[in-house]
Amino acid sequence: MATCVPAVSGALHYGVTNCKGHSYRRSASFSDVPNTGFLQKDLSWSKVVSKVLQIHRCGFSAPPLHKDQKLFKVISSWKKDSPTKYFDFIVIGSGIAGLRYALEVAKYGSVAVITKAESHECNTNYAQGGVSAVLCPSDSVESHIKDTIVAGAYLCDEESVRVVCTEGPERVRELIAMGASFDHGEDGNLHLMREGGHSHHRIVHAADMTGKEIERALLKEVISNPRIFVFEHHFAIDLLTCQDRSDMICLGVDTLNSKTLEVIRFLSKVTLLASGGAGHIYPKTTNPLVATGDGIAMAHRAQAVISNMEFVQFHPTALADEGLPIKPTKPRENAFLITEAVRGDGGILYNFGMERFMPLYDERAELAPRDVVARSIDDQLKKRHEKYVLLDISHKPKEEILSHFPNIASTCLQYGLDITRRPIPVVPAAHYMCGGVQAGLQGETNVKGLYVAGEVACTGLHGANRLASNSLLEALVFARRAVQPSVDHMKGSSLDLTASNLWPRPVVPLPLGSNVTDKIMSTTKELRAELQSIMWDYVGIVRSTMRLETAEQKIGSLEAKWEESLFQHGWKPTMVGPEICEMRNLFCCAKLVVSSALSRHESRGLHYTVDFPYLEESKRLPTIIFPSSPVNSTWSSRQLHKQPMYQ
Repeated sequence: MATCVPAVSGALHYGVTNCKGHSYRRSASFSDVPNTGFLQKDLSWSKVVSKVLQIHRCGFSAPPLHKDQKLFKVISSWKKDSPTKYFDFIVIGSGIAGLRYALEVAKYGSVAVITKAESHECNTNYAQGGVSAVLCPSDSVESHIKDTIVAGAYLCDEESVRVVCTEGPERVRELIAMGASFDHGEDGNLHLMREGGHSHHRIVHAADMTGKEIERALLKEVISNPRIFVFEHHFAIDLLTCQDRSDMICLGVDTLNSKTLEVIRFLSKVTLLASGGAGHIYPKTTNPLVATGDGIAMAHRAQAVISNMEFVQFHPTALADEGLPIKPTKPRENAFLITEAVRGDGGILYNFGMERFMPLYDERAELAPRDVVARSIDDQLKKRHEKYVLLDISHKPKEEILSHFPNIASTCLQYGLDITRRPIPVVPAAHYMCGGVQAGLQGETNVKGLYVAGEVACTGLHGANRLASNSLLEALVFARRAVQPSVDHMKGSSLDLTASNLWPRPVVPLPLGSNVTDKIMSTTKELRAELQSIMWDYVGIVRSTMRLETAEQKIGSLEAKWEESLFQHGWKPTMVGPEICEMRNLFCCAKLVVSSALSRHESRGLHYTVDFPYLEESKRLPTIIFPSSPVNSTWSSRQLHKQPMYQ
């Protein structure tokens, strides 16, 4: 498992493995970093990255990148093509971050957008609320900065917050110029909503389907761009990395076409990870099925630094199916989100006794940040032994409700609930990872050629708790900021066409036969549900050291049981399949969350532990997981193949 420590003054150690498998120790000195608090420019995320692992440019001397001219615009599941493809830029993920980045870098070269399912199936598409940006004269960037830092429990990186809040309005205007259609008021100006934690109305939205509208506009631009090629149903397995002395270099990614079961290798000078979060480490999540932490796990296996994984945001208000007049006929793949904007628009939370309870917990009541509201609901449910609470917006005019929340109203009505007349049953659900792959101010990581943007990244913006509607904003800003360094890296390096031979190819387990494969898949499905239950029961909204240690032990035993079952049935460490790859990633991310949570001995933002119930000023620092030697690691925490030495 990784070495997980809070960032402190002094020497921090992490393991590094070279191409021959020899492990050795290196120290990253933080002696010049003050430990008096995180909101200081001396401890900016970009400086943490450079101090932890110094990045050196690797001088390739090879022919220029070959551009494959035989590709179609969208590579569908039935299309056969070369098993190795070469591009100037690779983008893993087709959400707002990946698409926005692709449109910019396409001005400088060829781009492959690799997406796990259909192009639109991503967290962006499920984002109901909107994009927060200062677009009203009565609002200010300073106010947005303050709201973000307060919501983030003062763990935010101030430089990152200032960058996002300052550049955000221009990024929103760019979306509008591309054709994204947002709601306007009767005065013709943008209709701005207010959500929990915000001091002003600054949420740009398209009714309660903002993410879907942004995704539509971006996909339209991407599909019409002749330099961007979209590969649907391509599951990213592992990043292709090699070592040059102490530097780790990313040269692309291996993927599995989940329809044809072909392994396709993508080689590139630059890779952007924009693969979203890991909501499905929990059984109840608002995330789509594709959100299994693939990017975070791949980056961890590729020796990238990971930060703040203990801060898992539980959205306070997901639809509680148990409280619907007509129950769904089958369990949902993901919880249906009831947007923050319902509370921002005047929605009130009640318990079963129709007692308004939020003022008992926080003076901001329903407009308190998400971590406060989620814990308050959790407390009510446990004290009253109830399964959900009620969110009531029915006191507002019917026309206004239907205008602002048409998707929510329509979905609830399918199950016999008219939200203009009755309250909505809601319960917290896993929603957003505030931690992820540690990124600098330009989306750079400690792995050369690898950039990150969106939920997979930890930029320091969110701190210990994300402010509502700051996620889409962050994705836009950092996708744009990653462009110039990516282009510079692409122009300053070349890629040897023989690089494809550096790594053996993963293999599909066809020789095992359908009976054995079916047994493996059945066991994996069963243990996946068990892993999710462990995370919900022991690593949920309220934690304790004993429960976290129990989770660590149970997850370790479960993973060992899974691996033993796999390999006893003839599965090889180099074999791949969609369900198996997802399980690897879920185990990896679950362990990262537990390890990070155990290392934070305070309660801050989304991490609340009964053993350390108070904020500790001395612990106002990010939690950093350094790369570790894969020698004794489990299968989920190491790459399928050892990193070769690039010469």
